Amino acid sequence: MPMDNTILFKKLATLPENLKAEVSDFIDFLLLKNEQSGSSKKPKFGSGKGMFKMKPGFNDPLEDFKDYMH
Repeated sequence: MPMDNTILFKKLATLPENLKAEVSDFIDFLLLKNEQSGSSKKPKFGSGKGMFKMKPGFNDPLEDFKDYMH
């Protein structure tokens, strides 16, 4: 059930100024938290497709390790 803004405004109007400032700070905190939660979503599998190109020979054995390879 959505909260009616009129009820919130009436409650806010009854608060002393110092508590109104705290409410304002808390609202700013909630807005920031909401923004950050949207940006921390896990990327979908394959969303980076086409962003990277591997150079030819990327999987070739490295010369530095030739003594360790069979």
